[in-house]
Amino acid sequence: MGERQGRAATPATRGLHPTPGRPGRPLPRAGRGTRATRAHPPPRPPRPRPPPRLPPPTTAPAPAPAAPATAVPAPAVEAAPTRPASRPATASGRARTSPPSGPGRPGRPVGKAAAAGRAAAPAPADPRFANGPLAVLDGDGIAHLVDGRTLRCPDTALPELVRWALEETTALGAPRLHPHGRDADPLLVVTEAAAGRLGLPSVLADRRGLRLPEDHKAVKQLARAKWQLTRRGFGPWARVYRAADGRRRLCVQLAVLPWGALDERAWPAAGTLPAPDLARALGAYAARVLTPCGSTAVTGLELMTALRPPTRPVRDRATGAWTSGPVTGSLTAPVDPAPCEAPDEHPVAAGRSEAEVLDEEAYEWIREPGLLSDAECLEPFAVGLDVNAAFLAAASRLTVGLGAPLHVHRPVFDRKTPGAWYADLSGIDLDPRLPSPFTPHGRRPEGPAWYATPTLAYAVELGADVRPLQAWIRPEAGPYLDPWYDRLRAAYLATMADLGVTPDLEPGAFLAAMRTHKQSDPVAAAVLAAIKATVKGGIGKLRERPQGAGYRPGQRWSALERPTWRPDIRAAVIAAARTGMHRKMRRLAETAGLFPLAVLSDCVVYPSSGPSPLDLLPHTPDGRPLPGTFRLGVSPGMVKHEGTGPMLWAVDLLENGHNPARHIKDGTV
Repeated sequence: MGERQGRAATPATRGLHPTPGRPGRPLPRAGRGTRATRAHPPPRPPRPRPPPRLPPPTTAPAPAPAAPATAVPAPAVEAAPTRPASRPATASGRARTSPPSGPGRPGRPVGKAAAAGRAAAPAPADPRFANGPLAVLDGDGIAHLVDGRTLRCPDTALPELVRWALEETTALGAPRLHPHGRDADPLLVVTEAAAGRLGLPSVLADRRGLRLPEDHKAVKQLARAKWQLTRRGFGPWARVYRAADGRRRLCVQLAVLPWGALDERAWPAAGTLPAPDLARALGAYAARVLTPCGSTAVTGLELMTALRPPTRPVRDRATGAWTSGPVTGSLTAPVDPAPCEAPDEHPVAAGRSEAEVLDEEAYEWIREPGLLSDAECLEPFAVGLDVNAAFLAAASRLTVGLGAPLHVHRPVFDRKTPGAWYADLSGIDLDPRLPSPFTPHGRRPEGPAWYATPTLAYAVELGADVRPLQAWIRPEAGPYLDPWYDRLRAAYLATMADLGVTPDLEPGAFLAAMRTHKQSDPVAAAVLAAIKATVKGGIGKLRERPQGAGYRPGQRWSALERPTWRPDIRAAVIAAARTGMHRKMRRLAETAGLFPLAVLSDCVVYPSSGPSPLDLLPHTPDGRPLPGTFRLGVSPGMVKHEGTGPMLWAVDLLENGHNPARHIKDGTV
């Protein structure tokens, strides 16, 4: 979907070393009048912190494994004063090797360094979390850490296991991504063998609620030991906690693999990996993205909050007391959408007509067979191109609304103001061999409709005289998704580098590497699939619809009460992705006379004289890719080869109303 070419990044070294995301502020350097000791500021006076608000999960990145890596740094965090490093582990939890090292508070490169890819040397690991963010339990009393080391752990009773995970000598967890965020809770991944030892069933009997019954032995054990469960109960992703001990949060996350904690679609083959390999895969994901706290979609959404938390402590000058204040640039409170932005189930959508719905979705379009030329039909091949991390590329530098919408009549369109605009774009004349950029089905609009700002801005770019009749605008705006984009882009590129695909490859070498990259390392391939699912799922969660049998139409549902329930942001990302793809298709048509056969989301199919994208994509006389068109490469927004089929096969699909882009990858219908 998203077409924008991502910013260049310095490739990470091979191997699953953590590569954090967007850089933060630079740490002061020694010299030039700045003391070196300022890189580690003295503890600030303690400030009151409210008890942990549960059930919302707490997530943060993990420290790096022991092996050093050239990392793309995470946002700088100026954490609150921390406890001194814990002592070596006791006999019940002694690591067999020395603790790992990894990133602490990375700095922010400036000038040419930032343009070259935000590369910087990792800072020391947080000693509080010397054993990493998580452990995988193998059922033999062994906890496998992310760097290959092991710890002895209790494996027959849940209360003892939870207590062990929170001991300072166990040193599990991860530091916060933002100075006003929270450190990640320890994650214990329970394999099938470990579940049996802990008295957990291999299959959940409650397939609808996906939780253990309240009278189950394991739940009673936790209750007797004064541990509590969140409202989700004891399910695939269970959170066990107690009231905070002073400033220390007492909470442990459990991921029960036999209950489907790691979805096969997002984590392919994760269920078959040995415990050490699974720990390595989850550790790489935790270091580069976030410690998993649910599905990849949930983690994608939590990453937004971890990078831009809603509140920060503020001292009341009159009383001297600490209160909660908003964080600039964050989503600070839940807001209701405009009626056109809401899904059908939302109360504000009651009574609206179908024409009053903001329909910003991804492309699903095929060209009419009658618009195919004889020359196109005589081409031997149909070649599919797929945009890398399309949603992610679309989120880069995208201005979105931060507050509630404001309704205005006869507004003057401003491309810098996010919102939904009611305008008539049906009079814009475009080549019928291209899909319309204004509708997901690619057909010309039939009258006035609601559009997100990126769609209307593209209409202006095409030369249209845009005069909205009304709008729901959000004057308070900013690039909310930028840190999210930076971190996930760095994670994606680092994992692709682990698989042998780097930004410096020539087009031919890139295509060759892409043909075999998933076979080179199943662990890295699983991490790559999870990162991709995190991008798509995180954007989808911005408009999470009601779930569960207990929901009744017209009622509000729990997702509406979080600041990150924002269907308008989802619409803006999809609109930017779709119009960005059209911009490249239009450029290819104008400069090379090439028109697509079909488009599905982030995949486009063209007739071609040869089976490779190299036979399709035009170049300048000096051999460079034609500016403004699709470019082969690994970065988000660039394209890879999706598949090739016979042109006669593609034409037959078109004539029968099928989309060749849906089937070009494997040729099956």
